[in-house]
Amino acid sequence: MTSIRRHSLIRRVQDITLGTTLTLALLGGTTMLQSCGSRDEGDYGDGTAEETVTYKKGVRSVITETAPSQFKITDEVEADPSQSGAIVNYKDGHSDTLGVEAARKLVQSDPSTREYFNNPNQYGQHHSNGLANALLWGGLGYMIGRNRTPSYNEQRYSSGVYANNSLYSRSRGVGESVRSSRVVTSRPSGGRSGFFSRGRSGGGGFGRGFGG
Repeated sequence: MTSIRRHSLIRRVQDITLGTTLTLALLGGTTMLQSCGSRDEGDYGDGTAEETVTYKKGVRSVITETAPSQFKITDEVEADPSQSGAIVNYKDGHSDTLGVEAARKLVQSDPSTREYFNNPNQYGQHHSNGLANALLWGGLGYMIGRNRTPSYNEQRYSSGVYANNSLYSRSRGVGESVRSSRVVTSRPSGGRSGFFSRGRSGGGGFGRGFGG
């Protein structure tokens, strides 16, 4: 009788010990899962992504005032992205240099071109031969934010900002090179890791003189 009770007691102790061990193991596993879940949320934020656009190739334009407030692109060549921008020559003999960011600000604020970014279908009503239009419709336009899908209207506007057809034909290759070199880098919003890059076939100044 004593032997039976002793075995029964030992078995109960073993059952309790086993049950406690399993419980701790399960709780430990739950804690680990919760911890992993919390870390993932911290790494990847709220699921939204931040994008940065860069270009492997750039463009350098020379824009000349041919009549009061009338501008034409008189030269355009491929350049390193860090050297991209425009040299603007005015009729009074002075010149300005514009980096990509300065050109973008001008184009997005000028009354003749800002409508393009807000309502492209209404852009034609505001089109002019001013400086902002030469910046938007030349090769630099892609780096500024022009639509990357060429259309009939785009070709019509672009051809009109060049000094002659020969220059326009040559510059089309430069613009295409810039457009196709566009790279978008995505990173989870607020995340600490997990970024990746992808190219999107499409995408500053000349040294220190160009304001950003």
